[in-house]
Amino acid sequence: MGAADVVPGVSGGTIAFITGIYTRFLAAIKSVNLEALLLLRKSGCKASWQYIDGTFLLTVFAGLITSAVSLAKVITYLLANHQLLVWSFFFGLILASFIYIAKQIEQWRLSTIISCFIGVVIAYVITSLAPAEAEPHTWLYFVSGAIAVCAMILPGISGSFILLLLGMYSHVLTAITDKELSLIALFLLGCVVGLMLFSRFLSWLLNQYQQITFALLAGFLLGSLNLLWPWKLVVSTYVSSSGVEKPLMQKNILPAEYANLVGHDPQTLLCIGLALFGLLLILGIEKLSAK
Repeated sequence: MGAADVVPGVSGGTIAFITGIYTRFLAAIKSVNLEALLLLRKSGCKASWQYIDGTFLLTVFAGLITSAVSLAKVITYLLANHQLLVWSFFFGLILASFIYIAKQIEQWRLSTIISCFIGVVIAYVITSLAPAEAEPHTWLYFVSGAIAVCAMILPGISGSFILLLLGMYSHVLTAITDKELSLIALFLLGCVVGLMLFSRFLSWLLNQYQQITFALLAGFLLGSLNLLWPWKLVVSTYVSSSGVEKPLMQKNILPAEYANLVGHDPQTLLCIGLALFGLLLILGIEKLSAK
């Protein structure tokens, strides 16, 4: 989940879903409430820890933070030097994730089809928006953490891409790599607040409208493929606050057009191979988690 959340376009929620821990993850987060605090006072640490599924939460967040910190530089390097290959691999991952979630829907009715379509439209529109560049005010780390974490636990919508839209992605990544503890703490505090609030709403949706929610999540995944299409043509650029020129608007093109218009090798066969590897990897994880 930590590795996925570092990459703009891939959701940690997707990884939680395909590994079979999604529902338990939401339930554990939701159980961190006033009742857990009262139980702590009345029955002690052990009872409260069991109530919130503490060992599970500790394990997940330890893995998430360790992975995000250790892979931040690696992901940044790969996106800068092997962008086509990275996006191809994740395109296959998300396509397989869509297949996985769509299989959870017992019967496709008009309501689930409409819900899936709405999910596709929302994800497509979000991923078509142009990234911004924000001034890194201290309070923005808290706000961006609270907003981005909602996307982090939604399969198909990337928390990292939401950070890009808010103009805070590079600032947060820099804070992590430079170990600016105060800014990291503010961002994490925002994540905790957002997670507490949004997980309750999402858990309620899954309890009351499970099939429609699954269809919506499947739509999010399908719509997000727009962002992950490897071959893109930069239509316009902007200069960031650090003086670096970055893509502003991009459009998806075919590999043959990529070679002609961009002037680089589209690496078509390798990209298709990596996409298939990503697809088979997720389907393989599904088989393992089923056992």
